[in-house]
Amino acid sequence: MLAELFAVMAPVITGAGLGFIWVRRGMDYPVAFVTRLVFNIGTPSLVIASLSSAEIDASSFGRTMLATALVLTCMGGVAFLLAKVLRKDWRVLLAPTMYPNTGNMGLPVVLYAFGQAGFAYGITVMVTVSLFQFTLGTILASSGNPLKSLAKTPTMYAIVIALVLLLTDTDLPLWLANSVDLISGFTVPLMLITLGVSLASIQVKSLRSGVGFSLVRLPLVVAVAWGIGTWLELPTLALSVLILQMSMPVAVFNYLFAQKAKREPAYVASLVFCSTLLSLLYLPALLAFLMQL
Repeated sequence: MLAELFAVMAPVITGAGLGFIWVRRGMDYPVAFVTRLVFNIGTPSLVIASLSSAEIDASSFGRTMLATALVLTCMGGVAFLLAKVLRKDWRVLLAPTMYPNTGNMGLPVVLYAFGQAGFAYGITVMVTVSLFQFTLGTILASSGNPLKSLAKTPTMYAIVIALVLLLTDTDLPLWLANSVDLISGFTVPLMLITLGVSLASIQVKSLRSGVGFSLVRLPLVVAVAWGIGTWLELPTLALSVLILQMSMPVAVFNYLFAQKAKREPAYVASLVFCSTLLSLLYLPALLAFLMQL
């Protein structure tokens, strides 16, 4: 079991470590360019490549999306309670409480832990989280039109295409399928490297608050995900992936939204940094449990 867990975590630690060391050595990394490349080309290709060929029935797919949406909603309620206890503006805590790093950390862990079958569920959870994050996040971070922003996001169109292919049991032409699969291949490695770069670039001022927040959020989100997934009768693999994905550390995007909205970005940075470091300790234990279900 230890060898299996190490095999799961090693690529994640290696990828993020490369990005972290790269920046710490003073070398340039075009974060803005890579982020645009990943979100505008890599992620849409990954969604189509993973979902369109996934062996997942429409019912399980829909219930997984619904379960994810319900978990996010419940964690939004938890954020309001935490805000009162910690005497913080609820808008500061809402995103870190709701949105885990289901993309550049969650997807690689799911892939190496549960293979392609679990990866399809992992993509489903990530897509649902992204829908919430980029709509609600945009509303809270600016006064712009979130629907207009969403309409300009290629991943949303990729979701629609993948769903049509999945639900109609239609295959892409071989030349197109191979092209999409090739392009999607750079997404996960770049996600991990960029995660390391982002962590190296975050200035953390308060470690205690970040650790405390993570220790409170983790058992709550595991309990909520387990309860909702069981209630909706998700397949065992889907339930394991849901719990794992929602237990990921605070997403780096939450820091970017806090920076944009000027809502205590230094505090949110501490939540991102500490939760990510703690995940290296609790994820192996959580994986050991979930992989035995």
